[in-house]
Amino acid sequence: MFHKLFRKTPLAWRQMSREKARLLVAITGIAFADVLMFVQLGLQDSLFDSQVRPYATLQGDLFLVNTLSDNLASVKSFSRDHLYQAAGIDGVAAISSLYIGQADWRNPDNRANRQIFVYGIDPDRPAFNWSELNQHLDELKLLDRALFDRAGASPQLGDIPTLLEKENPLSIQVNAADLQIVGLFTLGTSFTAGGNLLTSDSTFLRLFPQRQASDISVGIVQLEPGATIEQVQAQLQSILPNDLLVLTRDQFTARELAFWTTGSPIGFIFGFGVAIGFMVGTVIVYQILYTDVSDHLPEYATLKAMGYSELYLIGVIIQESLILAALGFLPGFLLSSGLYTLFQSATLLPLAMKLNRAITVLVLTIIMCVGAGAIALRKLQQADPADIF
Repeated sequence: MFHKLFRKTPLAWRQMSREKARLLVAITGIAFADVLMFVQLGLQDSLFDSQVRPYATLQGDLFLVNTLSDNLASVKSFSRDHLYQAAGIDGVAAISSLYIGQADWRNPDNRANRQIFVYGIDPDRPAFNWSELNQHLDELKLLDRALFDRAGASPQLGDIPTLLEKENPLSIQVNAADLQIVGLFTLGTSFTAGGNLLTSDSTFLRLFPQRQASDISVGIVQLEPGATIEQVQAQLQSILPNDLLVLTRDQFTARELAFWTTGSPIGFIFGFGVAIGFMVGTVIVYQILYTDVSDHLPEYATLKAMGYSELYLIGVIIQESLILAALGFLPGFLLSSGLYTLFQSATLLPLAMKLNRAITVLVLTIIMCVGAGAIALRKLQQADPADIF
């Protein structure tokens, strides 16, 4: 069947290439639709990747969170006493806690205030596994010392890496309190955080005097080698109150993604953008193929009179659709890759071309073009040999 279909490729290609201006318009329209879909899907993935980046570096196997904490931007605290309960479970090797808050950062360049994420850790049992953090743990034990995320939004927060080279420690203000930046680490910006700050738990509580030391944001549990994570998780959940969840890293990450996908309008907005791109491309391809079929109705009628079947002509239109899909996808892919690089350098968000995204857009492009071709086939029914002869 496929052999018979692709035998007709020269006819389909010659018809498409005969009107070069029309072919160029079609390729441009499909490329535009693909770029629109690529941008929407890329921004959506960038949002998701940036929001779950902190989870990947947490030093733990199980995580205790308040049931009301569905994302890092609105994390709810709970009593640290419940974390201590986990220490008595068989298979638990160590526990640690993490404080999370959002503070007002004063830009040292222009004195403007911006929101920044602040993570408070116990320097003796750090919650994150970063080599840059391990180099500064002794300094963080001192009060009012902090590490700054070098991947933060530099124009909004100030060029801290450059200033730190000139003055170390660097004096800055957070929540109207004086801090000393003693080093840098790399985490990256997100849609909810222009930057990140890492402090000891003591410094964190000084920045947020309304927070109690006994109220933590995340409880982190490390298991002994050989311990069964599902078994320990079930034991912990059975002894903890119902307002606490015991999550694996994958479950913790999935909870954040679920919020941004279904619990906020973000997922709908990006999905709507993809749908708009799909519809734009469909309309463009339909107009091109409809015009092409209309221009060649006498030729199609002649082919019918010569004994060619309706299926043969349908195959020609389908092949024209596939040719347009291939020719339009390639420039759309290349242009989107360039836009990703530009966007990433400007925002520091994790935006890069991914194979699964490219395949998704390619499949959508094929469906878009073939679907438009199927609609244009209605015009082919008007190719009647009786009208020609």
